[in-house]
Amino acid sequence: MVAGQGDSTGPSVEARPFLPFDWLLLVGAAGIWGASFLFMDVALDHEHPGLVAFLRPALGLLALLAFPASRRPVDREDRGRLLVLGITWMAFPLTMFPLAQQWIDSSVAGMLNSGMPVATVLVAAIAFGVHSSRMQVAGILVGIVGILLIGLPTATTGDTSALGVLLVLLAVTSYGIAANLAGPLQRRYGSAAVLVRVLAVATVATLPFGLYGLSDSSWSAQAFAANLGVGLGGTGLAYLAAATLIGRVGPVRMSVVTYLVPVVAAVLGVVVLGEVLVAWQVTGAAVLIAGAWLTTRST
Repeated sequence: MVAGQGDSTGPSVEARPFLPFDWLLLVGAAGIWGASFLFMDVALDHEHPGLVAFLRPALGLLALLAFPASRRPVDREDRGRLLVLGITWMAFPLTMFPLAQQWIDSSVAGMLNSGMPVATVLVAAIAFGVHSSRMQVAGILVGIVGILLIGLPTATTGDTSALGVLLVLLAVTSYGIAANLAGPLQRRYGSAAVLVRVLAVATVATLPFGLYGLSDSSWSAQAFAANLGVGLGGTGLAYLAAATLIGRVGPVRMSVVTYLVPVVAAVLGVVVLGEVLVAWQVTGAAVLIAGAWLTTRST
């Protein structure tokens, strides 16, 4: 049985303490996702963003098809929700990130990605009628300040840089929508069964952009390895870990994975790619992570 499939049900998943396996899922997903921004940067040196956007869900789909639980049937009544998840969780944000990283550094994209818990709580309150505590509202406000501190130094360097920041924020908002939709489905069918269908939808949805990008891409062993890392790892195994975590602990607490993602992304961006971060951006990342932490508090 895939972790998360029938092992946590009802409201207790939102309140119980993290178990050791939950921490393993959290750290594993955060490490792989943090490195994904580096992988995308390497791939974009030789490939069009459209090809990168297509290969991520396509390779992730191949990774998940190896799990027998991915073939578990789902009810017809839930297929519409899976279709929406395919767009909001995969196709749209996975297209936004490689587009954005044409104009902003991988470290900045990774740090802005830590706004996911803020987006999750905000979307839950606005679109799903979920009550937000005063602490969570404070977290939203603090998170917005952090986003401004990270994004403004980059956005003010040019129109395309501002567009890159905007595309990442759109992707993070889309993740917030998906996180609120995925939890009940994960608990009902298991992580692999949901994800394999979501990735299939995303693969089909990004195929036209991928074919367009293929004509403007060149072969590179480095790019191929990066595609495997971000596709099989970042979009296959990491998403499986995160989706399992949603089913086990709920969407808001799963979103704490983003506390570690910006740290990994920033360190790799600076050390491996030689990117430069200004003091305001580092401060903004700390503020945004603090805001994200507040949004996971229930009181």
